[in-house]
Amino acid sequence: MTLLLPLFIVLPLFAACLAGAFFWLKKPGAELLTNLVAAALFAAAVGLYFFRPFNTLMIYDLSGWLPPGGSHLILDGLSHLHILVANFVAWLVALYSVAYMRKYTNRTGYYALLLLLVTGINGVILTGDFFTLFIFLEIAALSAYALVAFGNRRAEIEAAFKYLILGETASLFILIGIGLVYATTGTYDMAKVSQSFPADASAVKAAILVLFLAGFGMKAALVPFHAWLPDTHASAPSPISALLSGVIIKTLGVYALIRILYNVFGMTGQLSLVLMVLSGVTIILGGLLSIGQNDIKRLMAYSSISQIGIIVAGLSLGSPLGIMGGIFHSFNHALIKPMMFFNAGAIYRATGTRDIRKMGGLFFRLPVVSASSIVGSLAISGLPPFNGFWSKMFVIVAAAQTGNLFLAMVIAIGSILTLASYLIFLTGAIFGRPNGEVNERTPWLIALPIVILAGCCFAVGLFVPFISQYLLNPAVVSVFNGTGYGKLMGGN
Repeated sequence: MTLLLPLFIVLPLFAACLAGAFFWLKKPGAELLTNLVAAALFAAAVGLYFFRPFNTLMIYDLSGWLPPGGSHLILDGLSHLHILVANFVAWLVALYSVAYMRKYTNRTGYYALLLLLVTGINGVILTGDFFTLFIFLEIAALSAYALVAFGNRRAEIEAAFKYLILGETASLFILIGIGLVYATTGTYDMAKVSQSFPADASAVKAAILVLFLAGFGMKAALVPFHAWLPDTHASAPSPISALLSGVIIKTLGVYALIRILYNVFGMTGQLSLVLMVLSGVTIILGGLLSIGQNDIKRLMAYSSISQIGIIVAGLSLGSPLGIMGGIFHSFNHALIKPMMFFNAGAIYRATGTRDIRKMGGLFFRLPVVSASSIVGSLAISGLPPFNGFWSKMFVIVAAAQTGNLFLAMVIAIGSILTLASYLIFLTGAIFGRPNGEVNERTPWLIALPIVILAGCCFAVGLFVPFISQYLLNPAVVSVFNGTGYGKLMGGN
């Protein structure tokens, strides 16, 4: 079954090339191709749960490729969870795009870029070396820049340019860090680096970690590296905003940090403290900035910043419950926030505005969107019985257990700020006095992904023990392999 691992990269890459050919030949078919490929990748991710022995590694050897010392594609509990979530969201984005993107002229180019983006995301999740990590990181980033600017309007181009400048600055930090890793160890292979990094090179190691923290922190939109996110989310087409918030910032940022800090170099007390401070500031600032936003997509963007802070807070604690809570909240955020951006897109299509002040009374006029917006608002605010309650509770309890009561209070305050911002949205847009016209009902291809995600938010909240046993526990085990990751991979 290890042959399935390169499928997650080769299939969307080949499909992207095929969609590009459709574009140049001015032929239809890219839309259907993208949906079939996305569905196949999600099915493969689900299927692997039945074929991969519990808590074991699946390794596909890439020896002989460009990186000195060879490379691997790796599927463990952590990468499996992320490959499952990423391709689930990508499938729903492809489905949603069928109806939403009909107003755009160059849809074939859009689907080619979307497939290329999925290629990069899957590559980042599965790769076992720094060399190909950077290549896939850039494939995903360049595709995302182009997709943000896809509408070709001034605001979209400006947002994409800001994203490009800050994103490539982050990539430069990461590239310098990778260069220092190779100069110090003579290999790009993460497993070998974890076993062979010289004990007397502590200053170099500190410099590498600072560079990686800055680079991947910027990719994740941690404060103070968050400036690109609000404009990017507001300007991108709604399905791309959903993928950015639900998958990209966590895969290109948080997931990569977990791999590097825990599996390659090992978490330290100093790193934990730095991450706690950054996460606390991110939670509060993101929550404060979300209040008073009149643009629903900017509100959701600032909310995403706050939620990233909660994810990193859990990871910073270093305890099993804290790690589980951080990963669980990342999982939940990948279900909640795409649904909310899908809703924002549906509202914009129906009303022609993203300004909450120009909406109102949508509950009876857009019932599916309104009901799911209520579910998403309660879930992201951490209210029971929805999924967001449990992941936030895990992190808060873990913070209290490890003596970090102040961090627990910060998370609770951040959740209150999130609730306040979404109550403004609900009272103004969903339950407010009718204001403006609703030009269309929600098409079923837009409603279906929304309903699926709303159902997931409810179901995950009900089946937390099942989710913990079969999805979260294997991921936590993979994180706590720490530097033993190298021994499992055969590092010397």
